[in-house]
Amino acid sequence: MMSSWPTEIRLSKDRRTLHVAFDDGASFTLPAELLRVESPSAEVQGHHPSQKTIVAGKAAVEILRVEPVGNYAVRLGFDDMHETGIYAWDYLRELGEQADEKMKAYEAALAEKGLSRERQR
Repeated sequence: MMSSWPTEIRLSKDRRTLHVAFDDGASFTLPAELLRVESPSAEVQGHHPSQKTIVAGKAAVEILRVEPVGNYAVRLGFDDMHETGIYAWDYLRELGEQADEKMKAYEAALAEKGLSRERQR
């Protein structure tokens, strides 16, 4: 049984944040960058935690599409053509609650690999 149920999912006009509100009153504004680099897709997460890919250069990524998947999730389509992640309500809630920690871990992983949040030209 799902513990979090969204009451609102709204994409900002600049397509850089996704606002998600839940039935218990919690709400989060999730940056597109965080949603992209923490995509639940196998392409990003792999099939085991040791296979997770560090996705660089996504500081300016935008969300192009928010599509419902049944009554349990949304699929996000990004301007870098990534669209295979299916974000369950509980996962969106987790990202909202842990956004700061996840961004710090992401930035540390980028630094460790000599990568940047900025897109390389």
